[in-house]
Amino acid sequence: MTTVTFHSGSGRIDGFLVEGHSGYAEAGADIVCAAVSAVVGLAECTVNEVLGLGAPVKASEADARISLKLPNGLSEANEHTCQNILTGMMVYLQAMGEEYPENLAVYFDDGDEKD
Repeated sequence: MTTVTFHSGSGRIDGFLVEGHSGYAEAGADIVCAAVSAVVGLAECTVNEVLGLGAPVKASEADARISLKLPNGLSEANEHTCQNILTGMMVYLQAMGEEYPENLAVYFDDGDEKD
């Protein structure tokens, strides 16, 4: 199962952690994995390549794990944009989790980040 945990602090989503394989199908045919990978890639590219914010990303293919943490001190415009990106990602993944409950779970952690 793939788990996605959104982390928050100070009233904002400040990052996410994606872990595990969905197990929906074999590699190369797993639509759940492909959809999760696509939305994670879109969020990371928008934050770092389009907005140029330099949000740290930690990835381990061997552990099937990727995380992103937004930097503090963003401008009001960038903060608003990032919150919309991460909230949209969360809503999308929650809907997918409802459709594929055996393969994807989404959590929200309002405590300290674990990684």
